[in-house]
Amino acid sequence: MGKTVAIFNQKGGVGKTTTCVNMAAALGAKGKKTLLIDIDPQGNTTSGVGIDKSEVEYSTYDMLVDNVSARAIMIETEFKNLFLLPSSINLAGAELEMADAENRNSALKKAIAGLVGEFDYIIIDCPPSLGILSINALVAADTLIVPLQCEYYALEGLSQLVSTVRTIKQHYNKHLELEGVLFTMYDSRLKLTQQVIDEVNKYFPNKPYKTMIPRSVKIAEAPSFGEPVIYYEKYSKASFAYKKFADEFIKRGDI
Repeated sequence: MGKTVAIFNQKGGVGKTTTCVNMAAALGAKGKKTLLIDIDPQGNTTSGVGIDKSEVEYSTYDMLVDNVSARAIMIETEFKNLFLLPSSINLAGAELEMADAENRNSALKKAIAGLVGEFDYIIIDCPPSLGILSINALVAADTLIVPLQCEYYALEGLSQLVSTVRTIKQHYNKHLELEGVLFTMYDSRLKLTQQVIDEVNKYFPNKPYKTMIPRSVKIAEAPSFGEPVIYYEKYSKASFAYKKFADEFIKRGDI
């Protein structure tokens, strides 16, 4: 059985989607059959792997709201071993449409149940807020990875996120575990960066990954070309960092 991982942080702008796209692409490049699930209405993960959102016939909206099968909306991307369940702007209204549905919090888990055994890894990109869509991701996931920007307010958000995970475990998914914390937009020149890292290591020992994702122009450029940075600029520092992170993620899971 494959592992399902939600990439989630209630705070926006922390490199969540960038991590989803490049982690999934790096796992695929290492021979792991990987499925990316985009349930963020912004759809940046979808366009980040070269899929034109305007040309998507069926999306995760149709899967969650109209019970279209996951297999029917799945797209094989041009990148090695990487498949996608695409998003669409219609997801913006999905939370309202799902609000009164029975088992609304487990719709995603039910929808992808038939695919779990076919993939080594399923990576879910969540919206940067705790609504029905994000709850669905956390209910469907085995583990959670939190991308964390090295800044003061990130610490504030992390304690709130831990409380959220505790609630999800208590009411919806008792098996959910925090897989790890990934530091993003890392800049070794800033004193605050090391202070944040020390603080997170203090409160979450053994959870932060040793690999840190640097600030990078190449990361910012890659989405406009519809490519993960590991394909767009494979010899960049950011590319090496995401490949190294994928190695560390796999190794930690094997222990």
